[in-house]
Formats: sequence, C-alpha cells, structure tokens
Amino acid sequence: MREAGPRRAKADISETFNVSASAPLTPIEAIRADFAFLEEWEDRYRYVIELGRTLEPLSEAERDDANKVRGCVSQVWLLRETRRDAAGRTILHFRGDSDSHLVRGLVAIAIALFSDRTPEEILATNASATFRELGLEQHLTPQRSNGVRAMIERIRADAFAPA
Repeated sequence: MREAGPRRAKADISETFNVSASAPLTPIEAIRADFAFLEEWEDRYRYVIELGRTLEPLSEAERDDANKVRGCVSQVWLLRETRRDAAGRTILHFRGDSDSHLVRGLVAIAIALFSDRTPEEILATNASATFRELGLEQHLTPQRSNGVRAMIERIRADAFAPA
C-alpha cells in the first residue's frame, strides 16, 4: 500500500502510477488503490484522463453507428470481441473510445471492470457500486453519469447477446 506523502506536482500523475499509452490497461484493483491514494479530486480527474490514454485504439471504420453507445452526450464507441480464456470458457473482450478525454478515461474504467470476463461474470458485476466506491457517482455531472449508465447497460446487453 502506498503511503500518503506531500501533494505531488500536477505533471507527476502518469509517472507516479505508471500510466502510459504503451502500457496495458490497468486492472480495476489497481485503479481502486490509486483512487484511494489520490486525495485531491483534481488529481483523480487527471488520473482518469491518463487511464483513457491506455485504451486500445479503434480504427475509423470501427467508429460507426453499430458500435456507438446511445445515451452519451459525448461520442462513445464500444466493441465486443468474443474470445476463449485458458480454460476454454467464452469471455468478452471490450475495446472503446470517446471524443472526450475524461469520458475516454471512464470508458477505460468500465473496460477494466468488465473486459475479459465471462458473460455470467459481467452480469454479476455491480458497476454502479464500483463507480460509487471510486466517488465518481458524486463527482460527475448528471449528463456524464447518464453516459456511464448507458455504457454499463450496453456492456450488459452485449453479455446477454449470443456470442
């Protein structure tokens, strides 16, 4: 566990948490720990934006109406890919993007929570509780909160859909 020290300089967020565009997506457990470590909401917002930079890129062709999430003020795209894990179980891998830096980070959190899990695990996940635990529910505008709900509903609908 990290010890809280003096407040970091603004530019240190990505270095402190080893968040970079070339790094793989951050697991949800690491995101929870990092949020607990960051005391200031300004730092947390910067961290969310940095998380968005870790998303797997989407091609222009993948940014189409079929992949667009309805109900978001910003443009958001989510893609579902069906894969098999080491045990041979069907898992869903998600990729996503947004035209907003902050929303791209929220997409990264949702993907960290749901991606590479079985449909049953996805449906059993309480995403609202996770976003509430991170404090995001209280610190997002109503429009952004609606967009997060729309993303979660889309991912859950994808888990219901046949592979």
